[in-house]
Amino acid sequence: MDIIGIGYLGFESARIEEWRTYGPQVLGFQVGASPEADPESLYFRIDDRRHRFAFHPGQRERLAYIGWEARGKLEFEAAVRRLREAGVDVTEGDVALCELRGVKAVVRFRDPVGYQHELFYAQKWMPRSFQSGRPHGGFVADGRGLGHVVLITPEFTPELEHFLTEVMGFHYYGAGAGKGKTAFYRTKLNNYTSHDIAYGHGPGKMGIQHIGLFVKSLRDVGETYDIVKQRNLPMMMTLGQHTQDPHVSFYHFSPSGFAFEVITELEPWHHDGFELNPEKLSTWGHEVVGPILGPSVRSPQEVLDAEGLAILERNKHRHA
Repeated sequence: MDIIGIGYLGFESARIEEWRTYGPQVLGFQVGASPEADPESLYFRIDDRRHRFAFHPGQRERLAYIGWEARGKLEFEAAVRRLREAGVDVTEGDVALCELRGVKAVVRFRDPVGYQHELFYAQKWMPRSFQSGRPHGGFVADGRGLGHVVLITPEFTPELEHFLTEVMGFHYYGAGAGKGKTAFYRTKLNNYTSHDIAYGHGPGKMGIQHIGLFVKSLRDVGETYDIVKQRNLPMMMTLGQHTQDPHVSFYHFSPSGFAFEVITELEPWHHDGFELNPEKLSTWGHEVVGPILGPSVRSPQEVLDAEGLAILERNKHRHA
């Protein structure tokens, strides 16, 4: 599939008012205009796209959907055919859903462990329209996607790996230096970063662990780091540099309990030509000062809706 990367993420949250302050003042997001049909939700911009993050009112904190961007109409149509030929249950988005997402077309489908995915093309944008919520050098997104996401899954089945590599066409990057079963993947068109999505095996657990957010300079990382410390926001890891990427980052927790990794690229990432097996997570820094799994990671019953739970249970019993 000719997928660029993650175009947008949607969440259910009972803490939208906290996000309304945290997004602009801590991360530097711009509060975007909510669609007329969805006035109660909060939409954030990090570049000239209509939005990259959407927070919908709810009773719990959870990831609601991941939106993948196809390069264009023909690539979108080919990807939908591939999903259907692989036996994936695909639902076409109607005019109302397209308007909410700000896209020309969108379909919805689930992965084998129950997470909701969407595929779209042609999201609305306006050149030179992004205005950061605080003084900020800007985010690295545009034609690369918003960054990466790491999910926890209670089951790491062969069907999940097949779905990601054979159906979605993602490149398998490796397991990194983390403990346990973890797998990193990047989209076909991603030549910029090591991964767009990763799944970590957490028996009995599910949810979003962190989002990787790329900013344009080390100053942007440092100023965000200072704001997080000044506000006494909970942190996961201090400033540091991972072994497998030439980037500097730190991790802190958002109002919804998952972490943001704020990242700057010290030099362009390049494919290593072989699967890495790092001896340790980071070359320096990244002291663990908080939980690796925040309160956003809970039981599947607390994270998935009924349809997602049914998919998870069906695949779990298949391997029992």
